[in-house]
Amino acid sequence: MDILDKLYQKGVSRRNFLVGAGATGAVAALAGCNNSNTSSPPVTPPAGLTDADILTYALNLEYLEAEFYLYAATGSGLTAADAGSSAGTTIVPATTKLTGLSTVQQNILNEIAYDEQTHVQFLRKALTAAGVTPVSRPALDLTFFGPLAVAAGITTAATGAGSFNPFTTFDNFLIGAFIFEDVGVTAYNGAAPLFSAAGVASGYLGAAAGILAVEAYHAAYVRTIISALAIRGLSTTGKTPTTSYAPFAAVNQVSALRATLGGGKETPLTLPNAGVLIPNPAVTTPVYGTSIVAADANALAYARTSDQVHHIVYGSATVGVAKGGFFPNGTNFKFAQTTT
Repeated sequence: MDILDKLYQKGVSRRNFLVGAGATGAVAALAGCNNSNTSSPPVTPPAGLTDADILTYALNLEYLEAEFYLYAATGSGLTAADAGSSAGTTIVPATTKLTGLSTVQQNILNEIAYDEQTHVQFLRKALTAAGVTPVSRPALDLTFFGPLAVAAGITTAATGAGSFNPFTTFDNFLIGAFIFEDVGVTAYNGAAPLFSAAGVASGYLGAAAGILAVEAYHAAYVRTIISALAIRGLSTTGKTPTTSYAPFAAVNQVSALRATLGGGKETPLTLPNAGVLIPNPAVTTPVYGTSIVAADANALAYARTSDQVHHIVYGSATVGVAKGGFFPNGTNFKFAQTTT
């Protein structure tokens, strides 16, 4: 049986739902950009940031994630009602819906797409309830995966002919999902402490924590399955890490690029005997294993500022950039321009 079926037959098929339906700036060199496994400093809010602004920031990111997963799962994006009355255009490759998937793989896409679509709906409702008109979906460019892969040093030989496209195979989809999910976790972790006392009392902090947890589940799934598929290719005698599963190397190249753009805060994946010690108090012999959890030395999830997240989604290390990458016209957020 396929390893996906072994690991995920239980639970992931619970949501079989029907849903509606370049590069800007120079990217800094990757040399020396390895794991930045240090504690995350407190995030300082920009002057004038309101609770509604924080929800709006989150909504912009959820628009991006929802469009990616919905197109992968169904071939269509958000409905007009969910995208807003002045929604920007989403640029997509000629073909988006993944085909040739197993039932389990399709269910995985369905479930994550459902979650991200629901996050969009929830945040729009929360803003409306607070008396604020939700911003519409900004213009998005889902073909930016290609230039981003080039910047990360991912070769077409590793991911298929032509420009990298996460909508061609399930392996490529996993790379695309990896690009977003760890960023989502760090974004929510950075934004959650910025709510005012009134915002906390209104339940915004609890809601942000709930969304962060779901994004962390998504990130852990992606990191786990990439590691599991790589481990499947381990030598039966030497137990040395495989080099044949292209997404394993590719996502670590993505991690290095994100570290360059987003202030470090990355934990690359490792395989057994790859040299990373995983402490286990239940045994006296050192144990080596995969690095599923992206966290600092205190096992706390990383936190990124909105500025660091914008550097990543714009694909630019340049200060003063207000658009580009996945957001060709910028985000619909009052602090859309990079400042540091």
